[in-house]
Amino acid sequence: MKPYQLFDQDTQALFYNLKATPIQRMLDFDYVCRRKKPSIVGVIHPGRSGFHKAFFGAVEIVIPVYDRVGEAVRHHPQASVLINFASFRSSFLPSKEALLAPSIKVVAIVAEDIPQRQTRELIALAQQQKKTIIGPATVGGIVAGKFRIGYAGGMMENIIKAKLYRPGSVGLVSKSGGMMNELFNIIARTTDGISEGIAIGGDTFPGSTLLDHLLRYEANPNIHLMIALSELGGRDEYDIIKARKEKKLTKPLIMWVVGTSAKIFPWEVQFGHAGAKAGKEEEGAEAKNKALRAAGIIVPSSFAELESTIQEQFQKLIREGKMKPKQDTQPAALPLDYKDAVKKGLVRQATSFTTTISSDVGEEATYGTMPISDVVAKGYGIGEVIGLLWFKRKLPSNFSKFLEMCIVITADHGPAVSGAHNAIVAARAGKDVVSSLCSGLLTIGPRFGGAIDDACRYFKQACDAHVPPVQFVEDMKKKGILIPGIGHRVKSKRNPDKRVELLKKYGLKHFAKTPYLHYALEVEKATLQKAENLILNVDGCIAVLLLDALMSSGAFSIKEIDEIVQIGYGNALFALARSIGLIGHILDQKRLKSELYRHPTEDILYLLGEGN
Repeated sequence: MKPYQLFDQDTQALFYNLKATPIQRMLDFDYVCRRKKPSIVGVIHPGRSGFHKAFFGAVEIVIPVYDRVGEAVRHHPQASVLINFASFRSSFLPSKEALLAPSIKVVAIVAEDIPQRQTRELIALAQQQKKTIIGPATVGGIVAGKFRIGYAGGMMENIIKAKLYRPGSVGLVSKSGGMMNELFNIIARTTDGISEGIAIGGDTFPGSTLLDHLLRYEANPNIHLMIALSELGGRDEYDIIKARKEKKLTKPLIMWVVGTSAKIFPWEVQFGHAGAKAGKEEEGAEAKNKALRAAGIIVPSSFAELESTIQEQFQKLIREGKMKPKQDTQPAALPLDYKDAVKKGLVRQATSFTTTISSDVGEEATYGTMPISDVVAKGYGIGEVIGLLWFKRKLPSNFSKFLEMCIVITADHGPAVSGAHNAIVAARAGKDVVSSLCSGLLTIGPRFGGAIDDACRYFKQACDAHVPPVQFVEDMKKKGILIPGIGHRVKSKRNPDKRVELLKKYGLKHFAKTPYLHYALEVEKATLQKAENLILNVDGCIAVLLLDALMSSGAFSIKEIDEIVQIGYGNALFALARSIGLIGHILDQKRLKSELYRHPTEDILYLLGEGN
């Protein structure tokens, strides 16, 4: 990219704040301009991560969403632009972070009314880092046929009408975004169109000035005619006059300063933009237009004559042989959205679901990217299949075998536990297998099987924070929280749970490190001082060994492990395992043709007296 260019056909951007409409408009512009790749590679939206779905032509694409600017920049070092659609209250910090990122060269700030102190700090930082700010209070800009910021250029009908889908020979810079869009149409009617158009924004302190962009246009050999639209207030025009006198601006330059009507009012006038306020006579529109004209800059007598002035100057360049008009081209046909295309049979429709774990659309269904026939051929067991479908990767064999061991030893624990009891009652009531299974699974919670997730969270938090086990026990007691994974109704120190012994033996033998298991065993020592049945139970043992397996495998980042714990993989493992036993009990009752179950009244204590 040339030094005078901010954007070209390969420019890619990060978009701050998930605004679906301007994102889609940028992608639509990319498509009609026949860009090979979408211009937006990532979206930043604090508190959210994942993917945003949009269209590139008729093809639906997913754009990754990140929580912070730094994270997005690390994943997409090719992105040189940040388009900041945050509100004026929150635009400052992401803009500052982007300016400090080496890969970001341009920051476009859409919000208006950002505090002046913050704006001036951003401008100073941009100058120090040799970066460019467009805005604040900007709609952005367009390099015709190459790159668009947000809403710049308006609706697609206006993009086509103004021929912004291909480069022209005119460079436009404007303080007003709305007027910039109008000038795009005027320029398209009178010339071969825009090469580049930028709206610097109407705030008192713009991040870049009219002159900044005119100097770039002066250096751009593809721009032969320059146009600038300004307004009353400030002294930017006098800097342009100075540059003209110093021959830094030699190309034909047409300018108009909006706000000449201010002279008819006997008081000081404030127009729509914060900077559109003339405090001195020389800051007024009439005085500026006069000074520009005196410096040899082309200034029409009124805004109404701007169109004819542009046409006249463009034709003069052609007559003098200083340029050849660019040939027109046809834009790519943009598919209509579903609601507008049903009658015409041109339809694109957003998908309802997103999946990353399996597919059935090819010749053969896959688990991840692996065809099921390959899964069978490789002799994968249920542990490996869980790895593919739950963890989206091939797990180390010791991890897969651990998962299978958990399933085997927790598949059933007799008919008396709450899940089996409910499944049996439902089956005897005549419910089908699936309904009866659901009845049993719905009992999984903090007191039955569902302790695995909470045990993962509490033990991990305490172990990672190096909380002494005795203190952890006391802290939980003070909070009135029973420690998940500790305690059993039947098993005790004198009557240990064989399942726990098997799990501990496996983990200690096969996992490289077991910090969470050792931590839990130290906690058990403290709880056994209180009661003999406060042992590490099977839920707690599965929880800490699952953490150790994740850490020891080397296949997961800390962030991924935290996500696995928060999502609830532990309870999922228990639900999968216990489904086997529950189905067994259901089938058993149906095979036995058991009658409807009614709980015996002698097993119920009826308390119907007053006060109960």
